[in-house]
Amino acid sequence: MRIVYLTHSLASCWNHGNAHFLRGVLSDLQARGHEVAVYEPEGAWSLQNLLADHGEAGLSAYRTAYPELASSTYDPAGDLAPLVQGADLVLVHEWNDHRIVAEIGRLRARANFLLLFHDTHHRAVSAPHEMQAYDLQHYDGVLAFGETLSEVYRTWGWRNVWTWHEAADIRRFHPPAEEGERAGLVWIGNWGDGERTQELEDFLFRPAREAALPLDIYGVRYPAEALATLQRYGIAYHGWAPNARAPEIFARALATVHVPRRYYSSILPGIPTIRVFEALACGLPLVSAPWDDAEHLFRPNHDFLTARDGNEMMRHLRELRYDEALRTFLRDNGLETIRARHTCAHRVDELLAIVAEVRPDLQQRNAA
Repeated sequence: MRIVYLTHSLASCWNHGNAHFLRGVLSDLQARGHEVAVYEPEGAWSLQNLLADHGEAGLSAYRTAYPELASSTYDPAGDLAPLVQGADLVLVHEWNDHRIVAEIGRLRARANFLLLFHDTHHRAVSAPHEMQAYDLQHYDGVLAFGETLSEVYRTWGWRNVWTWHEAADIRRFHPPAEEGERAGLVWIGNWGDGERTQELEDFLFRPAREAALPLDIYGVRYPAEALATLQRYGIAYHGWAPNARAPEIFARALATVHVPRRYYSSILPGIPTIRVFEALACGLPLVSAPWDDAEHLFRPNHDFLTARDGNEMMRHLRELRYDEALRTFLRDNGLETIRARHTCAHRVDELLAIVAEVRPDLQQRNAA
């Protein structure tokens, strides 16, 4: 098949977590012989921020890890027809401008490709007016990254909605070939818009200090008050790290912590962030703040530990510091679940099954 994906950016993962999953999925599709074309708009703010902070060198880790991937830029105000010419399957990510989403739909009305809208955010509940403003009348369906998000679209009248979770790219995210010295905790995440400020203090900063575990943090969009908080807790802040470097960063730590954003711990349960998949794929023991695994993606307290409050988090972190057998137990179980159920290859299988379900005429081309 010829597959076209319209993303915000493939090249930049600066505050753009969807790039992680997209790279793994497209890489797997290419490995299976499918033709993949990726388009991102000129002036994409994620890429512009990355280049402003780090220059072209900020792209080197991505280019080294994914030499087979490339994307083309386009003028968002220009003619979009050439982008989808000859396509069998077109996917449009929800970070795209409303005009782009609508215009690709109008092109679908005059063409024969399968068109899917891909939603990997909580705006359907945090800013529903923004999402309902998208013109999806000519789309064949929606890919939502959690069942609770799929249900939101169904309440809006959509029938063709498929839950398509994120997953780990295990070609790049795996345990180190040789174990080295590990120490302390690591957390890779962006500060964001205050969606989990108190939770980070309660479930990460304070428990790490009380467990006497040094904590290294990587991420962007940390305002002055956030940096002051990190300094107060004695946390080492390293700024942005390319996602392609995450496995080597994980390989230096004893454990990590999952602190879900508020919308994913309340209104949209059952949706883990991509970091959960990636950390477990790298064999890094993980402790999670309260999170309802409503879809039974994992085996809580088997693949990772769960903490009901900050005190329990501190006790778990102390256990992990001293108990090598516990760390090994979590590492092995987490790896087992990722490899059995949550790789990008699994998600490609799911995507191709959806294509075959909706467009049986494309099934022959699925095997390319």
